[in-house]
Formats: sequence, C-alpha cells, structure tokens
Amino acid sequence: MEITGLGWLGTRTAQPEALADFYRRVLGLRETYTAPGFWVFTLPDGRNVEVFAPGRGKDFFDTGPVAGFAVRDLPAAIEELRAAGVELLGEPGESWQHFRGPDGNVYELVADVR
Repeated sequence: MEITGLGWLGTRTAQPEALADFYRRVLGLRETYTAPGFWVFTLPDGRNVEVFAPGRGKDFFDTGPVAGFAVRDLPAAIEELRAAGVELLGEPGESWQHFRGPDGNVYELVADVR
C-alpha cells in the first residue's frame, strides 16, 4: 500500500460550533458546506477537514479526531487491510474505508483523486 499523504481529517466534538468558528475565524479555513451539526472546510490542496456534533452519524467516530490516509488504489489498500486482519468499520464508501488501528483509534483510507 502506498500512502500519498493525509487525505482527510474529521473531529467529533462536544463543542462543534466553537471548533468550526475557530477553523473559520482563527485558522482562516474556507467553509464549503454546513448542515445542522456538520461543517466541511476545504484546504487549498482540495482536501477536507470536517467537524461533527455528537450523535451526528458515523457512530464509530468515538476515539477523537480521525485521520484519513490518502492512497492511490483504494480497493487494493482495503484488501491489504483485510489480509492483515485489520477491523474494518462499516462498508466501504464511494472513496473511503474506516478501520480501527491496533491502538483502538479509528482511522480511514481515502482515495487520492488528485
């Protein structure tokens, strides 16, 4: 598996409005989508940073921020995780697959579409 970079970052937090405001106002991130309890900020390279309110889908996002590692061949990388006995979380998405690392934290692979 070839990791090409950090492809995504998501944080579920008890203070989502404060974090979204911090990303927008202090860090100057560009907000590209918002819905109740959910914010998406797009970085200059096109990657996303997302903020989730408690209870907003993705029930397994319960270990803190979730880093998404970009890969060139997502289906092959998912098969490598399976072959290594890694716990996959949910079904593969259109361009991602969540998994639990050996430390118990949730991570994901995302398709590098650049």
